[in-house]
Amino acid sequence: MSTFLLVHGAWHTGRSWDRVVPLLESAGHRVLAPSLTGYGDKAHLLSPEVGLGTHIDDIASLLESEHDVVLVGHSYAGMVISGAADRAPERVARLVFLDAMVPEDGETAADVIPMTKQLIDNAVDGWRVPPLDGLFGVTDPEDVAWLRSMLSDQPVRCLTEPVRLADPAAKAIPRTHIHCVGGEPTGITRRAVPPGEPVRELPTGHDCMITMPAELAGLLLEAA
Repeated sequence: MSTFLLVHGAWHTGRSWDRVVPLLESAGHRVLAPSLTGYGDKAHLLSPEVGLGTHIDDIASLLESEHDVVLVGHSYAGMVISGAADRAPERVARLVFLDAMVPEDGETAADVIPMTKQLIDNAVDGWRVPPLDGLFGVTDPEDVAWLRSMLSDQPVRCLTEPVRLADPAAKAIPRTHIHCVGGEPTGITRRAVPPGEPVRELPTGHDCMITMPAELAGLLLEAA
């Protein structure tokens, strides 16, 4: 049995994994899918002070009581799982970057995906970035309505704080990359994956946990 810790991306909540969680659990695994500070059941905590460090703290605190975790980060959460794994590499069995940002030490989300700078420049009230229409690749009307019901603004600080990756042990954690290859948004360039790190592909849009949950669950089980 593995423990999967699923970390949602910008604007989303832990509910975005609702179709994947039961599939992993039915295969005999334990699954955690929390909402980060400022989202879902923590939406009341959204403020200009919430940043990448806040979200790394969220996940690092969960790792303190876990072992052999398959740590999965979607999109922006690639930054989050990188920072959290650096805090507690002994707790993490594998990192899975799900169509995610993959940073180097000292980088911000804006460094990893430069188009993010436009979002920062146009932030509401100087600190809130509203969800983007059409970015997530969800087209079914019912799915779109469900997705919109969970989205919240993203604080600018999440995009401008650098991640610190200082522990050499974290670099030794095995990594898997899952790329969504159905209609990638223009202006976003995916970084090359280092040799030796497995890459899997899903023929769907960015929010594959909504559009292809069974296929995603299969790839996560394979990674574990």
